[in-house]
Amino acid sequence: MTTDELKDFCAARPGAQAVLYGAPSNILVFEVGGKKFAYFKTSAPEQWRFSLRVSAKRFVELTDMPGVKPARYMGRFHWVTIVDVARFPADYLTELVRDSYARAVASLTRAQRAELAAA
Repeated sequence: MTTDELKDFCAARPGAQAVLYGAPSNILVFEVGGKKFAYFKTSAPEQWRFSLRVSAKRFVELTDMPGVKPARYMGRFHWVTIVDVARFPADYLTELVRDSYARAVASLTRAQRAELAAA
């Protein structure tokens, strides 16, 4: 799966919005209802590194894999950074994104979830 395909997959989640933050952050954030579920670093030398939130169990599993590390500043909240998305199987990446998206949706208020379901 390429970076562009992964960005398209994130953007296709129901209610997802892409927000580009310029300098000094230089990140492309995908969020639903104001809750982040994935982001890409957009500046060199870390361009297109992909980060998302995972469960505590999966955090331990993923950070033991080469090419995956705890996300800077967000690792304590079980966010991981995947250095090169092309090295990961597409179905595994989509599963991770779906899980991160579901976590973001679960943290919305009941009214926000109802609004999202109605859309």
